[in-house]
Amino acid sequence: MQNSQSVRTPVQLGVGPVSFDDLVRVARGGAPVELTEEALGAIDHARGVIETLAAAETPTYGVSTGFGALATRHIPTEMRAQLQRSLVRSHAAGSGPEVEREVVRGLMLLRLSTLATGHTGVRRETARLMAGLLSHGITPVVREYGSLGCSGDLAPLSHCALALMGEGEVRDAAGTLMPAADALAAAGLEPVELVAKEGLALINGTDGMLGMLVMAITDLRMLLRTADIAAAMSVEGQLGTDRVFAPALQAIRPHPGQALSAANLTALMSDSAIVASHRTGPGEGPQCNRVQDAYSLRCSPQVHGAARDTVEHAAVVAGRELASAIDNPVVIGDSVESNGNFHGAPVAYVLDFLAIVAADVASISERRTDRFLDRARSHGLPPFLADDPGVDSGHMIAQYTQAAIVSELKRLAVPASVDSIPSSAMQEDHVSMGWNAARKLRTAVDGLSRVVAIEVLTAARALDLRAPLTPSPATAAVVALLRGNGIAGPGPDRHLSPEIEAVVGLVQSGAVLAAAEAVVGELA
Repeated sequence: MQNSQSVRTPVQLGVGPVSFDDLVRVARGGAPVELTEEALGAIDHARGVIETLAAAETPTYGVSTGFGALATRHIPTEMRAQLQRSLVRSHAAGSGPEVEREVVRGLMLLRLSTLATGHTGVRRETARLMAGLLSHGITPVVREYGSLGCSGDLAPLSHCALALMGEGEVRDAAGTLMPAADALAAAGLEPVELVAKEGLALINGTDGMLGMLVMAITDLRMLLRTADIAAAMSVEGQLGTDRVFAPALQAIRPHPGQALSAANLTALMSDSAIVASHRTGPGEGPQCNRVQDAYSLRCSPQVHGAARDTVEHAAVVAGRELASAIDNPVVIGDSVESNGNFHGAPVAYVLDFLAIVAADVASISERRTDRFLDRARSHGLPPFLADDPGVDSGHMIAQYTQAAIVSELKRLAVPASVDSIPSSAMQEDHVSMGWNAARKLRTAVDGLSRVVAIEVLTAARALDLRAPLTPSPATAAVVALLRGNGIAGPGPDRHLSPEIEAVVGLVQSGAVLAAAEAVVGELA
């Protein structure tokens, strides 16, 4: 959680990469942005190179030529400002619903970070205006559809570049929709007239898909620890054993995420009277009549751990992309070079990997939940955890909701990055579809949080039904969190949707994680 002071402290953009934390502070927290003197110096140097090339008789792509399939046309000096305006206006061709504010702020910050590297050739006043929009909370309207994830996120970034020209629509800091020119004037900002190379530099990056990747990784790191909490509550509530999570068993299959998840489960179930009541072994209580728990209980660390390892692989890729200067052409030293670094494949692949992760972790969570509701598998709990089965349906339909979400997540796990539709008269004949991969991942992460929330809600009810046996201190703290937020324990049927939404809020805010960590310390 960020305090208000950290949110308002400006993020300093230099020639190096933006951190995950700074991106989240700007995108979600509304933190202002400042360019360092080092960045301004790098911007000035690159601009000098561009101006030299613009004055030369030899055409340079992106400086004195058209774009894409129209790159063979040399553009005379007097038409180059029009060239930049035309590029941005024509490429701001998005359609559909507005993209979320945090996504637009994230992509603007990352585009500005690339400008600050001194590899794009924009002027310092253009870069400063983009920083000004972020600092004043002015968010261009970007539409859902339009990016193929190659030549960068062209349409989304063009809508942002349009706002720098004082054109198009934006939302101010209060969320009011207005013309960009009016918002700039109200903030005391002057629009810029783009000059040679600037239009292209503002739109040729992987910034949208990368920003969504970083935020998804941030969310998944929290959600996977919360999924461990939900799993611990389910194993405990279903009279499962914690012995399968022992360190020695994880050591003989040394996947790092698995070991971390198993350690979390062990810590979360520590000192549980419910677990102690059926623990096997001399002097440890009555012998359990089950040889092994179901896979959804016993294999939780293997699934959650593989998910963690995949998330950390995605974080490595994201870190590399954050350290990149994505543009075409780019300024290298005193020359300008064409390249293919704008292709979104590296980012698109891991976005798709994470959609698989979200679907599978949600799938095993739904299976654990379903076991609570089946009298034949719940080990003494009432059918559907109902107060008066037959009259009451208990959590029967909560599992239906989980199942509906999981089904959707499986569909969203189908990769976007394997598709390619040629564009620009076959000049751009292989594209990444990374933006589409990012958009579906956002839906998948939200769905995962809802499935996990329903497991937490159901497991908490089951733990109450195990009374007078008491749960572990950590899982008891989660149950207390729910009860303290108006989510009642077992009893006759009541309107369940508000309770589900309340727990979704507690999961997504990190409150469930914080409640458990207040007892056992920071989970791995």
